[in-house]
Amino acid sequence: MKKYTIAIVGASGAVGEELLKVLEEENFPIERIIPLASARSAGQEVEAFGKEWVIQELTCDIFEKEGVEIAFFSAGGSVSAEFAKSAVKAGAVVIDNTSHFRMQENVPLVVPEVNPSDIAKWRESGIIANPNCSTIQMVQVLSPLHQAFEIERVDVSTYQAVSGAGKRGMEELVMQMQKFFAFELESCESEAFPHRIALNLIPHIDVFMPNRYSKEEMKMINETQKIMHASFPVSATCVRVPVLRSHSESITIKFKNKVDLNKAKEVLENAQNIIVLDDLEQNLYPMPSIATDTNQTYVGRIRVDNFDEKILHLWCVADQLRVGAATNAVRIAQKWIESEG
Repeated sequence: MKKYTIAIVGASGAVGEELLKVLEEENFPIERIIPLASARSAGQEVEAFGKEWVIQELTCDIFEKEGVEIAFFSAGGSVSAEFAKSAVKAGAVVIDNTSHFRMQENVPLVVPEVNPSDIAKWRESGIIANPNCSTIQMVQVLSPLHQAFEIERVDVSTYQAVSGAGKRGMEELVMQMQKFFAFELESCESEAFPHRIALNLIPHIDVFMPNRYSKEEMKMINETQKIMHASFPVSATCVRVPVLRSHSESITIKFKNKVDLNKAKEVLENAQNIIVLDDLEQNLYPMPSIATDTNQTYVGRIRVDNFDEKILHLWCVADQLRVGAATNAVRIAQKWIESEG
């Protein structure tokens, strides 16, 4: 099997670290790893595949210099905007985890369990976009149900872990909880979030838009329709919660016709990379503590609405650093290799 020289832009960040772990777990065909970051992190080392790899400074010419064939970007939209085209020009396929390219018409937005055929469009731009973390786990659930019952509308409320804001989000929650146990919580300053996150919920992720939805909520709405090639309405309310890792979502789905509960469960049980945990007698349902450090999306609390047999409610949880970022990016790369082979 051919082996590839890959670059990881943002290798010192939370998603970059997960990418290295997932690549190793998946026994990805690596020839060399080129970890890239800002000058501040250059010279540090990351470990993968039993070796230490030195982080190099990200520059426009590094991709050509190192012969990069696959470039994973996870260092922020402004970094992708500045450097992704250089990687493409050097002959690499870019798998971008930021929001910068997602809604560009010539850039495929891919969740391999949902729309793998869209990967073939990568040649138009040289870039494949990785969707928003909360979108990925939701469309993994929606897609098989849409095929079975035809969705008419989706309403979702998210409960998003602080690691969605990167390492600084996790560090801020830990610091504030330490202050709580030292009876100093009221003296906490908030930097990663607009308000104190410890022992609190914040219904505000990213900036607010003129329509009073947040940018995070609009990502879920717009990206779902692009990925699923569907036009059914989606409405989202995104909330930051004091959980370190793994996003949870409460999803209400209205179908064109009456939905059968047992059939819906069967559809989800047979769906790729979904695990149904739905045994109420045993108090078995998805939770962040179950999903963390795994590559599956967990679904439970599945029930038909009391007043409308066309409506299904469910609860899903996934590790957003993996399923919502690193794992999805690696699965895209694996599908790309299959399609190119």
